[in-house]
Amino acid sequence: MLNLFTGSGVGPTVFYLAVSIFVGLLLSKIKIAKISLGITWVLFVGIALSACGISLNHDMLHVLKEFGLILFVVAVGLQVGPNFFSSFKKGGLSMNLMALVNVALGVLMTIIIAKVAKQDLADMAGVYTGAITNTPGLSAAQQAVTDLGIEGASERLAAGYAVAYPLAVVGMIVTCILLRPLCRIDLAKESTVLAEAAVNSQRSTASAKKGGFLLIPIFVIIAIGIIIGSIPIPVGMKAPIKLGLAGGPLVVAIIGGWLGVKKGWFSTEFTEGQGVHALREVGIALFLAGVGLGAGGQFVNTVQEHYMWVVYGVFITMVPPLIVATFGRLVLKMNYYTLMGFIGGSHTDPPTLAFANTVAPEGCKLPNMGYATVYPLTMFLRIFTAQLLVLLAV
Repeated sequence: MLNLFTGSGVGPTVFYLAVSIFVGLLLSKIKIAKISLGITWVLFVGIALSACGISLNHDMLHVLKEFGLILFVVAVGLQVGPNFFSSFKKGGLSMNLMALVNVALGVLMTIIIAKVAKQDLADMAGVYTGAITNTPGLSAAQQAVTDLGIEGASERLAAGYAVAYPLAVVGMIVTCILLRPLCRIDLAKESTVLAEAAVNSQRSTASAKKGGFLLIPIFVIIAIGIIIGSIPIPVGMKAPIKLGLAGGPLVVAIIGGWLGVKKGWFSTEFTEGQGVHALREVGIALFLAGVGLGAGGQFVNTVQEHYMWVVYGVFITMVPPLIVATFGRLVLKMNYYTLMGFIGGSHTDPPTLAFANTVAPEGCKLPNMGYATVYPLTMFLRIFTAQLLVLLAV
């Protein structure tokens, strides 16, 4: 019985995953000044458990974490797919240009911080990937330093990522919150605009003739998506770029959702139904719990040793999206719920999208649309720039 709590097998790993998720979900009900961090609490419960020195099967934890992320992005892709391409007529191009500027500002800030604070740019590449919560970018940067033969750099990259990641998740949610007073956003008015659309969406779903949660399309999308995400894209550097385990399935899910509804392979009741919604929530919960539990018992020591990396990461996380999103709101007059999705997508951060969906009215798809519209381009740019920072360091 004791092995259930102290062992490192399958049982303890699943047990602590479950504890992280259900305790985190209970804490997500807590509101301070009418603001809740929502499902992000799952991440912090996982970190707290990890800091207590529990033993886990990290190979299994990694698989569950990545599978959770895949389920999440596939669900998001299916939900926004039917209207994805038409969204480009309603600001999609503008949002991707904003995402490009957001990435450029993040890279520029990283380089400036490295020079001013006299930090190794290769180490700062790790902080950068953590500050933008981009695991594929970290992997690409580690592959780059390995190819370049830089000793110990891979471990320092991972340390920078681990230190910056947790506060980056909070930082992006805080960015969404700060945007309200900064741009004088009235949620009541914003909600009124979307209320009718939400009701119509619910009526449409309720009146659909065909139902059922079909698993076959889900796993077909996952299989094809992993193949697409694994294709190396040469860009004239020592390490090729890949869409990865998240980017590939998301792209295929978006196309599958659009094509499936257009061709009549499945109805919008499938893409908008409770089954896909549940898949999304289970996926993000597994991912956040896995990230938290995988932080390791050395997390606190790493923060103490490199506490300034945490500060640098917060700046890289928050300043670029605050600038770009403020421009989007004040100049382009973009909807607040769309902007929250944009902030999450431009940092490839699922927890921000999960938070946006808790703030938006029920049935509102704008956060998902904003997220998915910029995610594919952003994923490519984040992977590329992480490798670029390493190459600039040598």
